[in-house]
Amino acid sequence: MSITEYNGSCMLAMTGNGCVAIAADRRLGVQAQTVSCNFQKIFKLGERLYVGLPGLATDVQTVAGRLQFRHNLYKLREGREMKPHTMLSVIGNLLYEKRFGPYFVEPLVAGLNPDGTPFVASTDLIGCPMITEDFVVGGTCTEQLYGMCESLYRPNMTPEELFEVTSQCLLNAQDRDALSGWGGIVHVIEKDRVTTKLLKARMD
Repeated sequence: MSITEYNGSCMLAMTGNGCVAIAADRRLGVQAQTVSCNFQKIFKLGERLYVGLPGLATDVQTVAGRLQFRHNLYKLREGREMKPHTMLSVIGNLLYEKRFGPYFVEPLVAGLNPDGTPFVASTDLIGCPMITEDFVVGGTCTEQLYGMCESLYRPNMTPEELFEVTSQCLLNAQDRDALSGWGGIVHVIEKDRVTTKLLKARMD
């Protein structure tokens, strides 16, 4: 078993028409043993900027703290909110610094640009970025997530449609993976608001 699969996770981010969603499961496990079912894996770093951290739980918390610190420093120095693309660069820089003993996380970035266009991207564990127009996935059930997202995704979805599609992708993918699941959380980010909903899922 890879160290990135030790705690288990399931995460995706998907774009809509002027909105973006990021979703994750809530399970924290030690291999097959479940420890908690309300573990935080998605972190709000700006008004319309969220970062998801699938991977080793200890590194998730470490990287989240360091990103929050760098984001706060940026706001103090620049006097403005950080753009999603800038956050992707900050994440790449943070992870590549530790490339010889990396943090075992593969971050997802989801947010809205100042002009309201959606932005989703992911990196590997040494910070190599991948920016897409539609969706990005991460965690221990990426194959299942790719299959679901490629089947259900369509361009220019409304926030309600985006929530439904994202939720179905998450729930159906994590049901096919023993290391993730136990509920889910979905954030739908729009220009004027962020809607957060918890999902009930199978608890076996």
